[in-house]
Amino acid sequence: MNLDDIRKGIDRIDGQLLKLLSERADLVHEVGVVKKRDDLQIYAPEREEALLRKLVELNEGRLPEKSIRAIYREIMSAALALEDDLKIAYLGPEGTWTHQAAIKKFGHSVAYSAQPNFAEVFDQVTRRKADYGVVPIENSTEGAVSHTLDLFVDSSLQICAQILLRIENGLMASIPKEEIRTLYSHPQVFGQCRTWILQNFPKADLVEVSSTTRAAQIAKDKASDGAAALGGALAAEMHGLTMLEESIQDRATNTTRFLVIGEKTCPATGNDRTSMLFAIHDRPGSLVRALQAFEHFDINMSKIESRPSKRKDWEYVFYVDLAGHCENDEVKEALGELEKHCSMVKLLGSYPDVSE
Repeated sequence: MNLDDIRKGIDRIDGQLLKLLSERADLVHEVGVVKKRDDLQIYAPEREEALLRKLVELNEGRLPEKSIRAIYREIMSAALALEDDLKIAYLGPEGTWTHQAAIKKFGHSVAYSAQPNFAEVFDQVTRRKADYGVVPIENSTEGAVSHTLDLFVDSSLQICAQILLRIENGLMASIPKEEIRTLYSHPQVFGQCRTWILQNFPKADLVEVSSTTRAAQIAKDKASDGAAALGGALAAEMHGLTMLEESIQDRATNTTRFLVIGEKTCPATGNDRTSMLFAIHDRPGSLVRALQAFEHFDINMSKIESRPSKRKDWEYVFYVDLAGHCENDEVKEALGELEKHCSMVKLLGSYPDVSE
């Protein structure tokens, strides 16, 4: 078969694909009508993850799982836009890692709204100016994002999905490396690249800013003062900077976990994670007895973080992730037992426990 014949075959298949996608869009529109009629959530992460897993299992061709997921991410993004005019709030400005995580989850067809801080992301969703919000919760190198944890204490919002994003930081500037005297970046990025900075710029001034995109803008504006930034390739591209060095994070597997927040949590999928907060009574052994509730029902805790309650001196709130869905019998019983030893138990939501 010559090249022209191959291209004709591709054109024929593209025509078939377009026809099928149009048929799918018609059905998606009907789904949106039914959801609005029955007051159901437009975004259904449990359906999304089940569909992706099914497609990966059905795949017998050359496309790897990563490609299948990327293609259907955009197909499902277009579907969400057809069902409703979804708006996603995220920690801005445009080009941040949070923005990229939001796109990984919702695709390019929905609307996005950049917010100046974590509190505004929560507020936009609470006031229904945005349908969902995306916020970072922890990094595999630097640990928990404390600002996000603190906001959950007083918020009524629920976690309905999570996103895992591999973080590749680099050195960007519009000046040669030897002229760099000041590095700008988000504090989490400085932590993720601590060893590299000590080895390459031990005498440089480190200036923390609100985002890697903001750092890139400053590196461009203050280039004559020896400014450079640490962050991702997208931020460098957006501000016309050269990526002088790539993949400078201390751990090659550096990954950040983000949460999708909304008004409702997610139905069970069979592979779920539940997040919650609790505060213990100020009595000896209260924390041990509280945690024994999970051991008694053989429930695995994948994360526990303590934060000051900010309501009373020396009182702490514990953030916990555990395996299972809040509707599972074992989890329900464990939470019931936990409440006996706590002054406060707050369920933050259950959602699919994705691995990528």
